[in-house]
Amino acid sequence: MKLVFATNNPNKLKEVQSLVPKHIELLSLEDIGCTEDIPETQPTIEGNAIQKAEYLKEHYGYDCFADDTGLEVDALNGEPGVYSARYAGPQRDSEDNMNKLLMNLADKDNRDAQFKTVIALHLNGKLKTFTGICRGSITKTKQGDKGFGYDPIFKAKGYNQTFAEITLEEKNRIGHRGKAIRHLVMYLNNLV
Repeated sequence: MKLVFATNNPNKLKEVQSLVPKHIELLSLEDIGCTEDIPETQPTIEGNAIQKAEYLKEHYGYDCFADDTGLEVDALNGEPGVYSARYAGPQRDSEDNMNKLLMNLADKDNRDAQFKTVIALHLNGKLKTFTGICRGSITKTKQGDKGFGYDPIFKAKGYNQTFAEITLEEKNRIGHRGKAIRHLVMYLNNLV
């Protein structure tokens, strides 16, 4: 089975490839010649995932899946949420995003947060979504050099290390994207 994963992010592609069974051939946007920015204009994480999957199916005709992920911080009423990638501006810079978040949390005692991933699968003319959530908290300083995005300031519940300090295998086991992908894979395996 061939599926397009709607991403240009090599870190995300690598993370997902390590979770998908070998009988599913994963193609990237680059593999299908998609170079334009796929619209993400919906007010929710789920809405953006669906919008991206529908765009790919409509414009390229491939069975595909798209994800959208956001970091939702309790004390900030769910910010940055759907704006996680561009929290500090359109440049989508992880350092700027983390610095803004740490500044906005500087006077807050409650540092509880969650990462949420929604995957929208467009397959055989049907659309289905899968959600993965990882609860945790935001650290006061950046720690670790693995991962990407907000990983250096997010500790999963029950862990003393940030996502940027643990292995990719461990992050996939406990993390939001890993959970959502496992729901997707279970669904795809039932189709075989």
